[in-house]
Amino acid sequence: MLSTGVDIIEIPRIRLVFERYGQRFLDRIFTVDEIAYCRGRAPNLAARFAAKEAAMKALGTGVRGVGWKDIEVVRQKSGAPGIKLHGRAKSRAEGLGIQEMALSLSHSREYAVASVVAQSNLAP
Repeated sequence: MLSTGVDIIEIPRIRLVFERYGQRFLDRIFTVDEIAYCRGRAPNLAARFAAKEAAMKALGTGVRGVGWKDIEVVRQKSGAPGIKLHGRAKSRAEGLGIQEMALSLSHSREYAVASVVAQSNLAP
């Protein structure tokens, strides 16, 4: 069985939230490694924010089912982005039989988009 999630967000919106709330925003949404990788760059922050929302949709939870930092965007050895789950997100994925989550990120000047496809060993 496959499940999918997609999200698009305005980069200026993330930039404004970051400018207004600074480290408080970063610490609420992103892991230490994500913060270090993005170095405050709004396009990177927006892409990761979209990836977290897309992963939540693929898990069937929406933003209320798992914590923001339960989903982490990592760089795979190949350099491609990947998803690493923690806490409630990891438990939810295990309960759904999800074996793998594939992530694709893209951004333009104004928008960041993320798509997640999750593969489960459970029959629909």
